[in-house]
Amino acid sequence: MLIHDLNLTTDRPTFVTHLECSLTGERYEADRLHGLSAAGKPLLVRYDLDGVRATLTKEALSSRPMDLWRWRELLPVRQTSNIVSLGENATPLIPLPRTAKRLGGAHLLAKDEGRLPTASFKARGLVMAVSMAKELGVTQVAMPTNGNAGAALAAYAAVAGMESVIFCPADTPEVNVREIAAQGARVYRVNGYIDDCGAIVGQGVKERGWFDFSTLKEPYRIEGKKTMGLELAEQLGWELPDAIFYPTGGGTGLIGMWKAFDELEKIGFIGAKRPKMFAVQAEGCAPMVRAFEQGVEFAERWEDAQTIAMGIRVPKAVGDFLILRAVRESSGAALAVSDAAIAAAVRDVARDDGLLLCPEGGATLAAYQRALDEGLIGRDERAVLFNCASGLKYPLEDQSRTLDRHAPIDFASL
Repeated sequence: MLIHDLNLTTDRPTFVTHLECSLTGERYEADRLHGLSAAGKPLLVRYDLDGVRATLTKEALSSRPMDLWRWRELLPVRQTSNIVSLGENATPLIPLPRTAKRLGGAHLLAKDEGRLPTASFKARGLVMAVSMAKELGVTQVAMPTNGNAGAALAAYAAVAGMESVIFCPADTPEVNVREIAAQGARVYRVNGYIDDCGAIVGQGVKERGWFDFSTLKEPYRIEGKKTMGLELAEQLGWELPDAIFYPTGGGTGLIGMWKAFDELEKIGFIGAKRPKMFAVQAEGCAPMVRAFEQGVEFAERWEDAQTIAMGIRVPKAVGDFLILRAVRESSGAALAVSDAAIAAAVRDVARDDGLLLCPEGGATLAAYQRALDEGLIGRDERAVLFNCASGLKYPLEDQSRTLDRHAPIDFASL
């Protein structure tokens, strides 16, 4: 037995009581296969938090290996043997002091999710969803993707021995499409957006019996993604930051973190303080921003969506009301930024602080700058940006120069 694998091999008590419709509160039985609720909305996993509080201590937690599975008491997988893992280690918080100073801030951190398996935060949600699918007897899964989620599903489905079928927009980054195929999934390019791909998946569920792994259409991706919030709280000494900037397409992580903070308070690990939650979108696809500004609960589909940040090019999100609820309850905001600002942010952080952001991560920095300039957060407040994938998965501008080794070299000019 490997010491670093103890969280994957040690049986621990589980506390799931039931599932609950996020809109109506209707209860659903645990340990059964579910998609959306009868109201067509996401289901949320509920726990006996009094039981967790009596069982899990900060001291016990601190003795466990630093990975996603250290939070077993707050996760849905019952049987240890059903855990599917590729090594989901905790991701670091990277200080960005030069970037903060340049923008007029003081305390800026990036949680670098690109260190996870398949180099994106999608690994958190999909490892939990696939593990639960295995526990509940699923053998065939299907999903629409803008790239990174499909790669994570393909990888974990391969580990679990499941058949996976994945549909992506035709302009999905080439590295993602090839990554998905390399890990054994059948991947199809579709002449449309991610919700068009989702419609094909929905039809395949009826025709072929696939289980639908679309964002929030099964209950367990939220539980994987909420570990970002659990992890963040522990890394900051159980004191949440003043603001979180999160790249928001389907919004699973934002919803999950908001759920995590509530659960942490109820088990006595944190107090009532909450960060302002900023849902960050691109100007070319900003349904949450429009709904936030209009003061409505549900977001209309965004037509002709365009942005270089493919991960947040989601015209219609099934969890729209949950995203907006978290933003409003936290006194945060939904902010849209331009593609030019995204590209500049990626370039500048790499040069200033050595961290290569993905475009979606660049969007969070552009939104942070806007929040500072507009007084949405104080310049001395501590903010956390989520860099949701490794910048190495995206095309980089060639800024190299050439040198002729046979010609005289002017070293003073180098």
